[in-house]
Amino acid sequence: MAKLSNEDLLAAFEEMTLLELSEFVKLFEDKFDVTAAAPAAVVAAPGAGGGAAEAAEEQSEFDVILESAGDKKIQVIKEVRGLTSLGLKEAKDLVDNAPKALLEGANKEDAEKAKAALEGAGATVTLK
Repeated sequence: MAKLSNEDLLAAFEEMTLLELSEFVKLFEDKFDVTAAAPAAVVAAPGAGGGAAEAAEEQSEFDVILESAGDKKIQVIKEVRGLTSLGLKEAKDLVDNAPKALLEGANKEDAEKAKAALEGAGATVTLK
């Protein structure tokens, strides 16, 4: 097997979707028994008396915020209708009045899928 250069690897990763890249990271972590998470800094608060700092809880619910529709507004409206139970008029109004919350309290997997679908249609999306 030929060894790939760093540039070749980056070029391959650029062509992957976020979901494909996430799956790759999971496989990489399992194969080499490592984690890709950045280490959390542990800082003792003044006056804590030497007590241990609490670990931050991982966020389990996400809000999908549509920031803008981009150039392909019709495709974004179609994706909004597919992700929600909104009718054509309601979906169009939501897209026209961006930034707006599209999904609230969604789990991480659903939020990532929604973000990928909307960005694939040309929209700008953030997760909170």
